[in-house]
Amino acid sequence: MSDTEAVDASHPGPGAPPVAVREVLAGPPARTSWAGVVSLSLGVFALVMAEFLPASLLPRMAADLGVSQGTAGQTVTVTAIGAGLAGLFLPIALPRADRRHVMLGLSVVAVFANVLGALAPSLAVLLVARFFVGVALGGFWALAIAMVARLVPPGHLGRAVTVINAGVSLATITAVPVGTRLGEIWGWRGVFLLGAGAAVLALVVQAMTLPRVAPESAGGLRALGSTLRSGVLLVGLSAILLVAAGQFTGFTYIRPAAEEVSGIDAGGLAVLLLVYGIANVLGTAASGFLADRALRVAALVFPAVLGLGMLGIVLTAGSTTGLFVAVALWGFGFGGFPTTAQTWGARTEPARLEQVGGLMVTVFQIAIAAGAVGGGLLVDHVTASAPLIAGGLAAIAGGALLAVRRRRS
Repeated sequence: MSDTEAVDASHPGPGAPPVAVREVLAGPPARTSWAGVVSLSLGVFALVMAEFLPASLLPRMAADLGVSQGTAGQTVTVTAIGAGLAGLFLPIALPRADRRHVMLGLSVVAVFANVLGALAPSLAVLLVARFFVGVALGGFWALAIAMVARLVPPGHLGRAVTVINAGVSLATITAVPVGTRLGEIWGWRGVFLLGAGAAVLALVVQAMTLPRVAPESAGGLRALGSTLRSGVLLVGLSAILLVAAGQFTGFTYIRPAAEEVSGIDAGGLAVLLLVYGIANVLGTAASGFLADRALRVAALVFPAVLGLGMLGIVLTAGSTTGLFVAVALWGFGFGGFPTTAQTWGARTEPARLEQVGGLMVTVFQIAIAAGAVGGGLLVDHVTASAPLIAGGLAAIAGGALLAVRRRRS
């Protein structure tokens, strides 16, 4: 019997994971520690905040370093490259290391990278610093779900993943406005030091709460190769790529799209993004319980709500109320999707959580790049609202595909 067949073999009761999942999910259990889960969420918050900070600081960074804003924007590119590489290969490079020590080490790397970025005398040094921010981010994400699966009872995995993703939601909401405001007061270097401070806080809490966690028994390059031979996982990852690329195709260009369909001004856009952020947090909060109790429903519902929200912005053109309702649906749908996707991966390949985590990191980095490029082409050559239509349809199609791919044939 294959791993995924075993996953679906037996269901002892509502909300309880199947027998085989309980036996192999993440390997040998560590002691239950919800405080450890919260510390991982804090680490994710610090890393995602550091990832997003340049979006609000590019003009100041470019002027200080004597380069164009486009050139300074490559700090985002190298972060994505570092995250993708670390997500895939860090578990392979450290197959026998205590995962507690690895997570603490990645938080130390995050502190170092933020401080180096704040002190960078040139763009070259800043690019190195941002690459290591990506390494810390990708490695942390790749191991986080496997860690969480050891720290909570199996039937609470979705809710624990929700706690982790709450850090992402908070960082998404706060990083750009806080960076913009504090950048005017402290300068961009001071804001990078704030990122280092958040990483220090996460490091201290992790050191106090994380128990020792042995690595997965199925590690190394061979385990990655075996994971990539799972047909159901590859189809699922393709579905996740569709949803995530749809999200970033639209969200990257939400300002020109909203302006085209509604004529909203800068102040209205700020309120619109606040509504999106609040709805995103609510979607994240709802996703864990639904993923634990009805994963297939969650896999269908959240991408569908996401896609309908994006399409609704276009369909309700001219209606301010319709615009805000559509954006709230969009935020709620995407808020619930990361937890759903990660729980789906954990249930599909429970013996290879680190490999699945690394592949998820890579898929999301590809989606960010593909969404930015594809959406840009649509904005330039079709219309400003075209990324919303294409992104919404992609998200709905990806959710439908993910919902039906639960068993390996």
